[in-house]
Amino acid sequence: MNPSSPACVDSDAPGFPGVSFGRSADGLLVALVGDTAFAMAQARDGRHYLVTAWRISRPMGEWTRGDFYGHSGVLADEAAFRARVLESAEHQRERKMLGRVEVHSRAHTPWGASQSATIHAEGVTSHSTAGHGGFNLSAERNRKVHPMLRAKGGWYEEDAEWAIVAITFPHLFTAFERRCAERTIKDSWPDAWETIFGTMLAPGESYEKDRRSFQQTHANDWIVISAITSSHSKGFVECVATPGGRRDAGTEERRFLVPSSEYEVGRFGFVIDPNRHQVYGGPSDFVGWQAGRVI
Repeated sequence: MNPSSPACVDSDAPGFPGVSFGRSADGLLVALVGDTAFAMAQARDGRHYLVTAWRISRPMGEWTRGDFYGHSGVLADEAAFRARVLESAEHQRERKMLGRVEVHSRAHTPWGASQSATIHAEGVTSHSTAGHGGFNLSAERNRKVHPMLRAKGGWYEEDAEWAIVAITFPHLFTAFERRCAERTIKDSWPDAWETIFGTMLAPGESYEKDRRSFQQTHANDWIVISAITSSHSKGFVECVATPGGRRDAGTEERRFLVPSSEYEVGRFGFVIDPNRHQVYGGPSDFVGWQAGRVI
């Protein structure tokens, strides 16, 4: 397929050559950016989510849902889909302009032997291994990392710690990568973010900070640690809860019945309301329930 064909190029995307939108054979809104294919798939609950694939060889009009395997989050509507696609195009364009160099590598990393490496700049290299990967900073580069985030050996794994490298050397990353790094630092290391940037994160701006607040607020409340639909009490969920949601050995556990219509696990767990959710001592659906504990 020729991405620049007049039949499929998006005329509303100036500055993003190679971006095209269309419809798949089964009616999905689809797009192509370079070798990456995108589709707006429908979930069972009526929502939509973004799915991706790499190098589909057939024309866009012959694609089907079965061609896509990557899952990249929920989409509100078609406008959100188009925005995500254009964001990817911008990211790919900026990444190419950064001039990163791909090299063969057999260097030793904390995650095994490196299979390939990307040089972002002198002293800033990302490694990929068979199972994981991350960044390695030279001693000189690593000294530029804020002490609250600095790894002693200069290694930063790819799941979250890569963001430390990105906020330290923002000029080596795309705008999309910088936005992701900011979100990751706020969520995982809120104290460091507040210290480095001299700001206070409000409720909802940091996963970790919100988690701490939840735990402090509900330290003595019964929080569900296990739940199962009850076959003995129809319309209820049988829950095992502990004070503060603790799971330490010797922590007291109690069972409660919660109406199925009410049982919706929040971001950090379901809090039992003793005024509405009764303590339950009847037959259990938990396999191995003995002496007041699930074993």
